[in-house]
Amino acid sequence: MAEPYLSLLVKPAGPDCNLDCTYCFYRCKAALYPETKRHRMSLEVLERFIADYLRMRFPHTSFGWQGGEPTLMGLDFFRHAVDLQRKYASPEQVVTNGLQTNAMLIDKDWARFCAEENFLVGVSLDGPADIHDYYRLTPGGKPSWQRVMEGVERLKEAGAEFNILAMATPKSAACPERIYDFFMEQGLYFLQFIPCVELDPNTGRIADYTARPQDYGRFLCRIFDRWIADDWQRVYIRMFNDILMAYRVGTQPTCIMQPTCLGAIVIEHNGDAYACDFFVEPEWRLGNVMETTLRKMSASPTMQRFRERKRDLAAKCRKCRWLWLCNGSCVKERLVVGAADAPSYLCEGLRAFFAHTEPGFRALARRIEAEERMQMEREGMQVADPRPNDPCPCGSGKKYKRCCMHRAR
Repeated sequence: MAEPYLSLLVKPAGPDCNLDCTYCFYRCKAALYPETKRHRMSLEVLERFIADYLRMRFPHTSFGWQGGEPTLMGLDFFRHAVDLQRKYASPEQVVTNGLQTNAMLIDKDWARFCAEENFLVGVSLDGPADIHDYYRLTPGGKPSWQRVMEGVERLKEAGAEFNILAMATPKSAACPERIYDFFMEQGLYFLQFIPCVELDPNTGRIADYTARPQDYGRFLCRIFDRWIADDWQRVYIRMFNDILMAYRVGTQPTCIMQPTCLGAIVIEHNGDAYACDFFVEPEWRLGNVMETTLRKMSASPTMQRFRERKRDLAAKCRKCRWLWLCNGSCVKERLVVGAADAPSYLCEGLRAFFAHTEPGFRALARRIEAEERMQMEREGMQVADPRPNDPCPCGSGKKYKRCCMHRAR
């Protein structure tokens, strides 16, 4: 059996951050490390896991640098990380880096580095100033939007590749078109809309900054209508493009929409490793990179149990017509309603979104399929019909033999 692919999410500054966002789910992880108030990864830990990961010899190796705020480590730390990647990578390996940041510290030097070293930068930006600053303030309670926008401009000027990570909250769910127009006006065409699903740590109930499922569903539907009408060829919205892939080939790469949790290991500042950044807690600790190899942690019973528990679906989910798209969504979204085998908190909104967008996704999948076939014919390439058990190119989600095969000739 082939070794499962593994990607890394690295938190070099742990939960430390230069913002104090209301909805942050990671700030509380400082309680796991009470021995210090300032969390910083040592160069020894850095070299250990980089060398270990690259020696696994995956053709493609992916490092995701997150936080907290990873840029608190300083630019020299990341220059050293890149040097170590070059040192330990074999010639045939492709090494990629992603940096998720609030962009508060992105100056010209940072932007130039990200461009030159091909870092894909994910910038947290919720929309116009009043929406963004509603939740994303400094520890002193000051707004952050202006500095974030300055960081975005630096990335543009340097030619760095970046996308926008926008949280879907009650504030944003109320004005999807305004948010969408803002991003279009700013020329920000690579977007992710991430639902904020959190419990209030004080009450144990759904937090006020979590959008209601029906509001989240409407938010997605209204943005989809704008996107598919005018912008699907120039605007990349991760959820939409991933679902379009599912309509075309039957599967999609999004972690939360897979049948099992994917192989991402989170590495904290001191080398502790966990099964997922939503579950950095003692139950899901896999070990420490200074003591255990990533290969052993990835194959450990704890990691296997974590991956497989996503399959434990509610009866409602097993009967749902959208199971092939959703697969029960993220376990975190189930736990906020009480159990890992419960339907997702967002279920009502997701079902409404899937139903609303099905005709559009199917039509778009057929259009792309037809254009690709015509292009292949123009280039003199032989165009083969799908095999009977392949996903039907019409985007129905059914096998070709149970859908359009009988109409193909």
